[in-house]
Amino acid sequence: MEKRRSRIDPISQQLIVIGFLILLLLIPGGLILGLVGERRARSEEAKREVASGWAEAQTIGGPILTIPFTKRWKDEKGQTHTETDYIYILPESLRYTGEVEPEIRYRGIFKVVLYRAKLSCEGTFSTAGLEELHIPPENIRWHEAFLFLGLSDLRGINEYVKIRWNDRDDLRFVTGIDGVGFFLPLINAKVPIEDRAGEYAFSFPLDLNGCETLSFLPVGGTTVVELQSTWADPSFVGAFLPKSRRITEDGFHATWKVLALNRNYPQQCTEGLPASEIQETSFGVTLFSPVDHYTQTTRAVKYGILFVGLTFLIFFGVEVLNRRRIHPIQYLLVGLALCLFYLLLLSLAEHLGFLPAYLLAAAAVVALITFYAAGVLRERIAVVATAFTLAGLYGFLYFLLINEDYALLIGSLGLFAIMAMVMYLTRKIDWYALGTSRENGE
Repeated sequence: MEKRRSRIDPISQQLIVIGFLILLLLIPGGLILGLVGERRARSEEAKREVASGWAEAQTIGGPILTIPFTKRWKDEKGQTHTETDYIYILPESLRYTGEVEPEIRYRGIFKVVLYRAKLSCEGTFSTAGLEELHIPPENIRWHEAFLFLGLSDLRGINEYVKIRWNDRDDLRFVTGIDGVGFFLPLINAKVPIEDRAGEYAFSFPLDLNGCETLSFLPVGGTTVVELQSTWADPSFVGAFLPKSRRITEDGFHATWKVLALNRNYPQQCTEGLPASEIQETSFGVTLFSPVDHYTQTTRAVKYGILFVGLTFLIFFGVEVLNRRRIHPIQYLLVGLALCLFYLLLLSLAEHLGFLPAYLLAAAAVVALITFYAAGVLRERIAVVATAFTLAGLYGFLYFLLINEDYALLIGSLGLFAIMAMVMYLTRKIDWYALGTSRENGE
């Protein structure tokens, strides 16, 4: 009885198997991405552990002049009630200047960027114009006026904060304040108000620890912040970028200037400070770590299917053109070796940094697959082609990773060039004839 011939020729069958293997290898790729996320989370946990004994990222809000007043109102029965409310007066001018001194700490293998900010603050307040708030003058308790300063983590304060208020220099901030709602922890200082419509100048130093980010709230009519640091990789964050900045290998110098017209909350109010509006206007700097190997490893894993596909393409070309059968198990082993590159990259980068880890992992995988290809393909040209292709792909991938802004353009052009080369080299192949000869066992 004549044997029934398969409807799918052997080459097509092999392509289907290779396609299935490529999809199958997405599973270890996904597991590696999960591992990268787990290690990143462990790094963040280590950062929090270090910051718990130093200080978290700092946000500075204020100072703000606060004056209590007695608020009287009547209920439905005509009974008079009194309660204490507050007038909030923001500075007419506010200026912070200083230096941010970075410090690197380690928790195990994880690096944490800390800083010590030595700042000087100065500015002015004006109590003119309070009549627009429609508060009876006799209800304002001028003698109870105080300044408050918001800091996101009070543990970061290194020295007592003494304040100069006009000609007085015997005042200082203390903790503990009741009745004032603000979204940051507060320190406060009682200040004398001698003239109901006066001008008051203030200044104080601030020695502050923090972790990675230092931010400011632009509560002044004109807020100026001028910072310098020896950290050469700053990332300017928040609602406002610096008006001027200079970044060199020795560090950075940046100046911000924000006007009251640039924000949507008043200089004087009694209804409570609008927390969400104020928070949205924060700005500052992050001491950015330029080598985030977790992000770069994640991006590298996303190109894994390209490596697997092109390497399988070389093996398939040898299999078809030289009529050498390659078993799916052999394809799978090569694919797993390619996936192993990303695991090596992640583990080595945590100890050596990204570039040395990348070079070592790429060299190890190229050597492993070349050695295996020599036994499987038994064709010197094919083995050399495999080695050079893999080395070229890893070089191309590193070029993509270090050129993040142009990665899409470079990747698209690279893939187009690879596709053009494959189409050019296979343009004269008679796939039907190859499939027939394979089917006949020739």
